[in-house]
Amino acid sequence: MNPNRRPAGRAALLAAGLAGLALAACGGGSQPAAASAAAASPTPAAAAQPPAGAVAASAVDLANFAFSPAAITVKAGTTVTWTNRDEDAHTVAISGSPVSRPLQTGETYTHTFAQPGTYSYLCTIHPTMRGTVVVTAG
Repeated sequence: MNPNRRPAGRAALLAAGLAGLALAACGGGSQPAAASAAAASPTPAAAAQPPAGAVAASAVDLANFAFSPAAITVKAGTTVTWTNRDEDAHTVAISGSPVSRPLQTGETYTHTFAQPGTYSYLCTIHPTMRGTVVVTAG
């Protein structure tokens, strides 16, 4: 057998693996709620320090497969509004809250942050889309 020749099965296996990665990267499936809740858990209020670049805002756009701004700071009691500006559907999954329904282009989702803390969130359809809301005392 020629040592430079690869078996045909190995090439087929490699092609199948690459196709699976491509499908996963496109967000063809959704992540279970338990996994999204673990990724989006709040931290205690004492640790609520705004991340570098956090913006004082109460509106977040979902555009180009990203939350913009990705990190915001609000006071306790503030309602934050997410608006989908993409052609693809997105969700907003915040720990301790129900995951939003898939938002179509132009649709919004709101959540009121009552307690100080740092809240991470993500899109369950595209889990690489992540954001942070830092809630300070009113």
